[in-house]
Amino acid sequence: MAHPVVAGAELVESVQAGAYRRLVLRAPEVARRVGPGHFATLGVGGAMLLRRAFWIHRADVGAGTVELVVAERGAGTRELVRSRVGDRLSLIAPLGTPFPVPEGPVSALLVAGGYGSAALFGLAEEIRRRGGQVGFILGAATEARLFGVEAARELTQDVLVVTEDGSAGLAGVVTEVVAQAMKAIDATVVYAAGPTPMLAEVSGTAAELGARCWTAVEEAMACGTGLCATCVLPVVGADGVSRSVRSCTDGPVFDGARVRWAGVGAAA
Repeated sequence: MAHPVVAGAELVESVQAGAYRRLVLRAPEVARRVGPGHFATLGVGGAMLLRRAFWIHRADVGAGTVELVVAERGAGTRELVRSRVGDRLSLIAPLGTPFPVPEGPVSALLVAGGYGSAALFGLAEEIRRRGGQVGFILGAATEARLFGVEAARELTQDVLVVTEDGSAGLAGVVTEVVAQAMKAIDATVVYAAGPTPMLAEVSGTAAELGARCWTAVEEAMACGTGLCATCVLPVVGADGVSRSVRSCTDGPVFDGARVRWAGVGAAA
């Protein structure tokens, strides 16, 4: 569980990245606490009461900054992507439970749909720091909706790009190549971030091949702090009992084998 900070963070950089906007915020106390898989919420002001949640892409302790990747989807995110350098944004971070990272070296496959990849780069760097190796599968509907392809190639030569329309890399969806990619790098653990249907299929493939799979879910979060309980999903506990848990505080990272994927969005 994270120990979040509430901060008025200065926007120091705003850069277009394909279909997304990368925001760099100065927040030294937050940067010191971030782990791979944590997320943040930003206030949008005006008449919009609900905050917006985003993966923390990177944290630079030396610079005291955190980076978020924002997809413009509605009025709230539209306001955020139009923020100007020098603006102060209401930031709460880090939130959630991060990815567990094995102590020793492992071979890990990192799978992402769209800008879910933003959650995986700090993880990849930590795995490599501990002597492990990583491979990436990065998928999206179109080339513009990919995120981090070049950054992934700077970390490893094992990068597979898949787009639904064939505009970049292979034509298809990421789930079609997970088994092949796992075998190619002898992956013993899989980390995935993206839409629920993708996470369900990746988890199933990993289980079939005898690998652990950690999934970062993208449930809609109204508060991000566990108060509203709008982001619940069914997860089987260590005692074998299925319970509705809050993805913002109990997750957003879950053991994929314990999530009842067919029950997500329905009563547990």
